[in-house]
Amino acid sequence: MGLEMWLRTGLLMAILTGLLMGIGYLFGGPSLAFIMFLFAMLFNFITYWYSDKIVLSWYNARIVDETEAPELYAIVRNLAERAGLPMPRIAIIPTETPNAFATGRDPKHAVVAVTQGLLRILDRDELEAVLGHELTHIKNRDILIGTIAAAMAGAIMQLAYWARWIAIFGSYDDREDGGNIIAAILVAILAPIAAMLIQAAISRSREFLADEGGAKLSGKPWALASALLKIEQAVRYRPMREGNPATAHMFIINPFRGMSIAELFSTHPPTEKRIERLRKIAEEMGYVPNF
Repeated sequence: MGLEMWLRTGLLMAILTGLLMGIGYLFGGPSLAFIMFLFAMLFNFITYWYSDKIVLSWYNARIVDETEAPELYAIVRNLAERAGLPMPRIAIIPTETPNAFATGRDPKHAVVAVTQGLLRILDRDELEAVLGHELTHIKNRDILIGTIAAAMAGAIMQLAYWARWIAIFGSYDDREDGGNIIAAILVAILAPIAAMLIQAAISRSREFLADEGGAKLSGKPWALASALLKIEQAVRYRPMREGNPATAHMFIINPFRGMSIAELFSTHPPTEKRIERLRKIAEEMGYVPNF
């Protein structure tokens, strides 16, 4: 892992640790702050090693073998060989909303997840281009920071959810004279902001780079443009209703369109701009773009 990735990962973990310690101090003073520090250290460890499993579990994604998805395996294996990557594991998400993402802490532990809806609506060229996009994320080592950010943002949003209930039902500690209620209100307001800052660590430029890499890896920029349009239109018609909006940045297209919280956290460039970039890439590759 490069120095920049270490620094970005460390920053995310420091943000979570500081937030948890601050919450502990607000609710219980130095003693609870220390307990929350220990909890944060444990959570950081779990997040680094198991964040991919956490994210996959949110979507009931199932790892499949080659006998179950031979065509999918063939496409991924071919692309991985071209990219000089180890063969990632493949997971299928049981939803008709078309989409895909890659996860894992490094290329050796990568997983490419696709939805049933994606396999249903894309042709082979489009599927190959989308998978090229996801393998580019793996090659560029975007997946560690994206997966950790998703797990941490999800944890912070859960804290905000608990804090709202504490604020509604009141303090359990009368000695604090309502102080816990005020703290709960602060957490409910500030925690989503902290989650948004964590997701801001995922640069929109990474999607442009993955689009470029996917177009060149598959050799089919027009197919990626077509796939993005199909996914965008399908998501508008049938956005995901289950899952965690904190993971929106991991997908090739934000799957929670129409949900205000997902729009707030969105890290995707507009699809129109991505397609315009793909037109330029097609020209550079010697194709006359007809999309």
